[in-house]
Amino acid sequence: MRNRSAPILILTALLLISTQSIPVFAANFKSTFSLSQTPSPTEPLITFHGVIKPALKNAVVKIFVKLDEKWVDTRLRTNSTSSGAWKIEANATALNAKVSYRAQVQVGKSTINTPIKTLTVKQWPSIGEADAASLIALAGPGGRIHGADISRWQHPNDKPIDFAKMYGAGIRFVMIKASDARDDADIPSLKYLLIDRNAAQAAGIYTGFYHYAYLPNTADPALVIRDAKAQAQKVIWRLASIGGYNTRDLTYALDLENNCIQMNKSKVCTKYATRSNITLWAETWLAMVAEKTGRKPFLYSYSGFLETAMNRSSILRGYPLWMAQYAINPADPIAEPGRKISGCYVNSWSTSNCTSLWQIWQYTSCGIASKYGVPSNRLDLNVYRGDANSFLKLAAGEWIPQVGDLLPINESSTMRITAIKATTINKSVEVTVEVIRATGTPVVTGTVVFRSDSELAKKPVQTVVRDAAGVWVLSIDGLSAGSYTGKIVYVDQTGTHAQSEQMVQFILEEGIAPSPKPSATKKPVTPPTDGCKNQIKN
Repeated sequence: MRNRSAPILILTALLLISTQSIPVFAANFKSTFSLSQTPSPTEPLITFHGVIKPALKNAVVKIFVKLDEKWVDTRLRTNSTSSGAWKIEANATALNAKVSYRAQVQVGKSTINTPIKTLTVKQWPSIGEADAASLIALAGPGGRIHGADISRWQHPNDKPIDFAKMYGAGIRFVMIKASDARDDADIPSLKYLLIDRNAAQAAGIYTGFYHYAYLPNTADPALVIRDAKAQAQKVIWRLASIGGYNTRDLTYALDLENNCIQMNKSKVCTKYATRSNITLWAETWLAMVAEKTGRKPFLYSYSGFLETAMNRSSILRGYPLWMAQYAINPADPIAEPGRKISGCYVNSWSTSNCTSLWQIWQYTSCGIASKYGVPSNRLDLNVYRGDANSFLKLAAGEWIPQVGDLLPINESSTMRITAIKATTINKSVEVTVEVIRATGTPVVTGTVVFRSDSELAKKPVQTVVRDAAGVWVLSIDGLSAGSYTGKIVYVDQTGTHAQSEQMVQFILEEGIAPSPKPSATKKPVTPPTDGCKNQIKN
């Protein structure tokens, strides 16, 4: 998961439209439909699942079977979650029976039928003791439970993952990127979460989730805490939107591997968060998610970051660690991450013998994706530390969200302009904006844009940098000299928070004409590096 995103949020003023905010009229909706036999230690288990688009909560889903050329109601029912996802499981008592099913989705007085799927129920070979642990194969290197982690990068050209093939290759858990601090990356995360979670579980694979974090551009501990709570709130809303944790879910993980909090226009980091503030942010996020969901989240990072960017903390040590370290082969039973060639990594999970108290080890980013049914070129692979029974404890305890846990719809917001910097046309106009909810906490999603009161001769270039939750710095370039009046408008493409705005006025003077730049000399072409050199290619 490392180095796959720029360290600071930069959004253009282009606004995306979320499916969650699209109104539904008549039968203007549809649902996917998938059907599979899920590995089970007892009778064959059949799983039906799909996603309604646009997202609709509490749509009634019924399963119908085709018998004697007629469609018959199976009496299987469920309601969709607020994200539009739905799933039904049922035991099959007949064997070698080939049957066709379809789902019927009802919203108000409108009803649609999904495409038809056909399945032959099969009796799998006996797997021993009838408990869930017997299905957790120790098929990973070193005799460990094998896992993977996935995101949109495992769906090139929107191609689906074959989770049945992944299960057949020995994978028993998959960590899915479910949320991101940046809205532009969060939207595709939700899209593939809805697809991958139910599909993986239907194939017999346990699912966990992770949130990619960005730290706030502040030295104030109070603002650090506020930002951590806002990003934790996003995670809680995301979990609530899919119905909370179920019995095949592991827990959420905090992906914390980036301490840059400010970049220049060349995308070079110019400011880093302090060790104490990074540690405080992580402690706050982990505590809030644990308290709300009843499960301790993981912290994902790598040894160098844990040692150099964070302080040692007994609080952090209380959370399970998902550690990334490559070029060490887990096929060696005594190999493990967190140990230097000489000396020790010193962090919250270090032990006296230079090892670490890790729970999951991401040992390569260069897994052979096609071997596991993944259409991308590479796949992150992991091993779990422990036996099947300890693994299943990670999935203990369901969390079913209440009404107040669900994502708000068009919740009121209030904007405050805290700073304006406007001098000459040679420099960007910079407007710092803060937007808060009715609760006094920062908004969790959205962005800001400048709208002039008069028509502009040339459309300006607008760039938004997220400094912290609910705080943005809007840069405006390409304006000519003159006096400007307009509005800074806060808009939320997800429909979570309502629009708010503030009047703004500024004057731009003529600047000094820039000196002509000397023609650039051609730089020698650097040959591409092999990102998988020395990595394990399982």
